[in-house]
Amino acid sequence: MKRPSAKLIALLLTTGLASGLATAARAVDAEENLPEAWFAQQGTMEKLREETGVRPPKPDQHPVAAMYNREAIIPPQCYTRTEGKHNPCYVCHQDALPGRENVMNDRDLQEAYSFSDLGQTNHWANLFRDRAQRVAGISDREILDWVDDDNYSDLQPRLQAAGFKGWIPDLENLEERADAFDEQGIARDGSGWVAFNYKPFPSTFWPTNGSTDDVMIRLPAIYREDAKGEPSRAVYQANLAILEANIKELGSITTAPLDERELGVDLNGDGALAVITEITDVSRYVGAAREQYLEPFLYPKGTEFLHTVRYLGMDDEGRIGVSRRMKEVRYMKKWQAYNKPTLARYYEEEAFEKEAGFLPGYTRLGDWGLDNGSGWSIQGFIENREGKLRVATHEENTFCMGCHSSIGSTIDKTFSFARKIDGAAGWGYINLKGMPDAPNVGEFEGEFLTYFRRAGGGDEFRSNPEVLQRFFDENGKVDADKVAGLDVYDLIVPSAVRALQLNKAYRVIVDEQSFLFGRDATWHPPMNVYDAVSNVDSPTLEETRIFDWDIRLDWQAANASGEGRSKTVIAVSQDAH
Repeated sequence: MKRPSAKLIALLLTTGLASGLATAARAVDAEENLPEAWFAQQGTMEKLREETGVRPPKPDQHPVAAMYNREAIIPPQCYTRTEGKHNPCYVCHQDALPGRENVMNDRDLQEAYSFSDLGQTNHWANLFRDRAQRVAGISDREILDWVDDDNYSDLQPRLQAAGFKGWIPDLENLEERADAFDEQGIARDGSGWVAFNYKPFPSTFWPTNGSTDDVMIRLPAIYREDAKGEPSRAVYQANLAILEANIKELGSITTAPLDERELGVDLNGDGALAVITEITDVSRYVGAAREQYLEPFLYPKGTEFLHTVRYLGMDDEGRIGVSRRMKEVRYMKKWQAYNKPTLARYYEEEAFEKEAGFLPGYTRLGDWGLDNGSGWSIQGFIENREGKLRVATHEENTFCMGCHSSIGSTIDKTFSFARKIDGAAGWGYINLKGMPDAPNVGEFEGEFLTYFRRAGGGDEFRSNPEVLQRFFDENGKVDADKVAGLDVYDLIVPSAVRALQLNKAYRVIVDEQSFLFGRDATWHPPMNVYDAVSNVDSPTLEETRIFDWDIRLDWQAANASGEGRSKTVIAVSQDAH
């Protein structure tokens, strides 16, 4: 295990952040008010705490029957108190836009709670627990060691030894973050994975709320080969750019320099074959994939996404970034390419089932995870008590399904690729420094500034005091002057003191193996969250507080307004936790 440098420890000490270097015992506070469900699920959590293998223990019943929360697809954020004016819901719940495959049409969920009888109870009990004492028992040195350790590289051999039949991690050195990729985002190991730089989705995936992450895409081999079936980097880059243009409905897109003579096609429409940096013909793929079906807003069959969720890493200067340790590894593959009318029927059937009172259910694909019903499988890997990655349980996988199957704002059930920096500038490992707060398509102000205003805070529960202290006045209104010109890093990355607390809070959840009660890295119960919601009586939003929104970003408008500025925030206030 790599130890934090003396320089970093000295920095933390001089800024008053270090909380001691000895590890305290992790006994649960005897005075803690544990929920009744906690005791009912002790058997499940105890089995997970005792299991050291790469597979979770099998339940005594069918996995669905063994679930604690059959409505695990409803995330904790859906239980926020809107108080009739605060709307963080708009980034998930939207009606269909022209041409989109996603016709969930759930914009009405911004203005009214609409849960099943079971879903009206907030099952995410970890939100209501005070873990401050246990967090205080973890030293700064211990948590810095923990987040800088590698728990990814041994996942592949452990899965192979266990006879795992699903996807096995095949991207070497991913624990080393940007070093695993070249300057254009292509994995150095030849695996075909490509990293891209995207704007984190508001606000669950903002570092200030608990995690960093990265996302990679891989297209099937036919999209990486030339017309003769030989591997071609140029063909792959051209096809990735063409796909991006179609996911975003762009008429043209920039690219790394490509030699059209190698591709055998005039992609910029100038009547000659030469080296180009812009593709204006995005109507078809090139190379061996030239005859493959292409439709806007749809990924081709065989597309894969790799998403790692990580702790908040910290360098020797106290700057926050992606950690080596991974909280989760998430994998998606598109096994079947349905057309838009078929997908529309899927949404219609889902609405019928909900209206009839059926609880959500997904087909188990064995080691490939769960089928979301529209062509994609999802399998996750999560930390065991020792911090080694293991296969997620059925219930832990179900947690991911709602966002990738049942909300109206996604494009082909995904988030990040549509939020990639456009074109050539967006290929490469995620880097929030210098990234402008681009507005969403159809809007004029920065997306995150807009979210602050509409949500009334820096998270769904308006419980992030550090964001409130930085960017809001004493009346709870956003101070636009404090936001103006800041880059994404400065807007959504926490101070070192908060980062340490967030890491420690999640470390407690790992030690407990209590993921079925929620994964939010909180140590005090957040404000503004219901423990139960009434579809009839809970206050809802007026029409004036309901918003249209597009997940895509207007990067041209952002660039025209100038790049953001970046600075390092070591501490804001000892109370801003």
